[in-house]
Amino acid sequence: MEIAIAPPSRLEGEITPPGDKSISHRAAIFNAIAQGNATIRSYSPGADCSSTLRCLRSLGVGITEDSQHATVRVEGAGAAGLREPANVLNAGNSGTTMRLLAGVLAGQPFFSVITGDSSLRGRPMGRIVKPLQQMGAQISGRGQGSLAPLAIRGGNLHGISYKLPVASAQVKSALLLAGLFAEGESEIQEPVATRDHTERMLQAMGAQIAAHGVVVRVQRSTLRATDVTIPGDISAAAFWLVAGALHPCARIRLKHTGVNPTRTGVLDVLRQMGARITVENSRYEGGEPVADITVESSSLAGTEIGGDIIPRLIDEIPVIAVAACMAKGTTVIKDAQELRAKESDRIRTTVQELRCFGAVLEERPDGMVIHGTGSLKGARCSSRGDHRLAMSLAVAALVARGKSVVQGAQAASISYPTFWEDLRAVSGLSGEAVA
Repeated sequence: MEIAIAPPSRLEGEITPPGDKSISHRAAIFNAIAQGNATIRSYSPGADCSSTLRCLRSLGVGITEDSQHATVRVEGAGAAGLREPANVLNAGNSGTTMRLLAGVLAGQPFFSVITGDSSLRGRPMGRIVKPLQQMGAQISGRGQGSLAPLAIRGGNLHGISYKLPVASAQVKSALLLAGLFAEGESEIQEPVATRDHTERMLQAMGAQIAAHGVVVRVQRSTLRATDVTIPGDISAAAFWLVAGALHPCARIRLKHTGVNPTRTGVLDVLRQMGARITVENSRYEGGEPVADITVESSSLAGTEIGGDIIPRLIDEIPVIAVAACMAKGTTVIKDAQELRAKESDRIRTTVQELRCFGAVLEERPDGMVIHGTGSLKGARCSSRGDHRLAMSLAVAALVARGKSVVQGAQAASISYPTFWEDLRAVSGLSGEAVA
């Protein structure tokens, strides 16, 4: 699908971002292995989170969906209630589904196989396979266990003390989930702190878990099913934050958005660049901080992004790169080599596609250097099948001179099925301009 976009005269309106993808995955998986039933409201409508539900059903979990109200009802199977799947589990394009479920499956006394689409089968899985094997799970896969499909024969796990070689909330979460089924204590140490949705939710559900800085410890636990209302996804909000800051006549309000401090690096960087952003109506819902965020037209300057902040904005870097192209001065993004192992090589594809708009970028092994020119020109570009790249290119098109065409626009549905509808709503563009 191709989307044609002409720059609008104004960007204005209110948007409620879709339910946070990371929290939605966790709410479904954790309640599936809990005792009791739970209702998850504002569940992410994206294809990735649907993959998680599909896999859980194959494991015998009772799940009822009300898509009209974005509500999911989960009948907890308990720690020992999952059943051996009759077929291969398909995680689709979702790395979170594969990695978190691998942690659960490692603790189950049965055989299972989990795979995904061609993109997911090319993403690194050795980082979860190695420590899960050390805990006692039998796991094999392509590339000596480094690539899916993964065949898992679990059960009889023991605790582990493990230092993650790469900061990854998905790997940390997989090991914490396995730790719920293991004898003894498991201790996971991160090189830098990553998003802590797993720790917050497991604690709320009764797990014996404690976090101290970059060290998390967990013991075998029984979870109790817990109703959850998912906050709006800050990663989805990021596209509107950048669009609102860059457009010369803009004011966008993002309602009920998650502002977990392990996820708000995009707010910190945009403010550092000079973005006019206000956060109001701060509150807690289900243990997660939530607020309403307003962004207005701003004059941005280049900056340097690296170090400990990278895990707090790793998914937002492609759209931050768009902001840097329009800023004055040079922006350096470093320590972000993890981007090369996403749905696409997001360093290379971001650089290549933004060059189509006339942007001046240099690719580096762990990031990029962006020489802000203050302007972009309309272009024909491609999502490369990557949902975050598709939406980042749409933001570039909203502020470029002249008409642009985004090829492979349907990729946005992986995480944000209503993205193009929301774009129409805040831009006022007609069906002819965005078709």
